[in-house]
Amino acid sequence: MADITLSTQVTLNNGRQIPAVGLGVYQAQPGESTQAAVLEALKIGYRHIDTAHIYRNEADVGAAIAKSGIPRDEIFITTKLWTDQGFDSAIQACEESLQKLGLDYIDLYLVHSPNPGPKRRKETWDALQQLVAKDKVKSIGVSNYGIQHLKELLGSNPNIRPVVNQLEIHPWNTREELVDFCLSQNIKIEAYSPLTKGRKLDDPDLVRIAAKYDKSPAQVLIRWSLQHGYIVLPKSVTPARIASNVDVFDFDLNDTDMNTLNDKDEYLLTGKHRCIAC
Repeated sequence: MADITLSTQVTLNNGRQIPAVGLGVYQAQPGESTQAAVLEALKIGYRHIDTAHIYRNEADVGAAIAKSGIPRDEIFITTKLWTDQGFDSAIQACEESLQKLGLDYIDLYLVHSPNPGPKRRKETWDALQQLVAKDKVKSIGVSNYGIQHLKELLGSNPNIRPVVNQLEIHPWNTREELVDFCLSQNIKIEAYSPLTKGRKLDDPDLVRIAAKYDKSPAQVLIRWSLQHGYIVLPKSVTPARIASNVDVFDFDLNDTDMNTLNDKDEYLLTGKHRCIAC
């Protein structure tokens, strides 16, 4: 595959670019824990941080960015709209996220869930398009959307199409049909929970493959996502693991090992969105 590094950027369907690897801060505790993790990641060379309103740590992500001294335009920030869907409430939710982050704009704003139903999904997308027009948001996308939700959105002929669909993806939940549909629509895949929240790190085949490349099982899973072309979002607040998670650019999984991992699919969902994106 083409050479890829921590600075590699993926081009979205609106022409903007997003770093191929980001630090996820889901379940990172608000306060010093999140700030320290983000600062460590930025120090190492991460330039993509993925947070959300529901994580309750947007303010700490913003504080870390300010402390880092890195120019704003060199850092890609994603946050997400949760229950505040609908036109006016989505606009307000974005303003609140901007205030907490201490930023003038958000690089990528995602609808976190399709749960509210067709009417509010439509109103929410209309709001996100207005946020782009007002330059509050640079790119918009979705998370946990299934094919039916995407067809509904795309069928409304929006002025702005989603640039990404963020999903739980790893060898035990490959979502092949959904991935294929997204790619056919030029919607990039972002893989969250790429390490299965640790549930499969002791899988015998994974352990064997990791030993073969002198890598950890976690590093192999991150590499698997990258070789599929996904934007990958490993999370950690531990400095050693934050660094280890991006020590994945000096090896390639061969076809046999990729296929072994591809064949693990069992629709394992480790998160809360068990009924979504089906």
